[in-house]
Amino acid sequence: MVAFSPAAFDAFLLNTDDAPIVMLNLIRFQPDGGRERYREYLRMATPILARFGARILFGGDGLPTLTLGSGKDWDAVVLVRYPDRSAFGRMVADPDYQVAFQVGASAIADIHLQPLHENDAGR
Repeated sequence: MVAFSPAAFDAFLLNTDDAPIVMLNLIRFQPDGGRERYREYLRMATPILARFGARILFGGDGLPTLTLGSGKDWDAVVLVRYPDRSAFGRMVADPDYQVAFQVGASAIADIHLQPLHENDAGR
């Protein structure tokens, strides 16, 4: 299921930090054609992302987890760079994106969205 935490989403957007954001998407697909529907979502969403200055940095299939702990395997990982928090908020509210979002939501059984700031380790 795809659902934002209202408190976390609001706090994220209310922050006035204008630094670029990379959104980590850990995705588990629905077993009944979810991966194919997600590909359709990407076809729909990619030009919308571009309108808001965002772009996909990486997309790949998950392999088995190598570490111990409570982590779980994910079907796919996608990293999307947004120029700032407000670009993400405007995109999510965009009517064209809402149409694509419904396709994406139908593809996903579970998702973890983690906004990231670049630090010195990324340089």
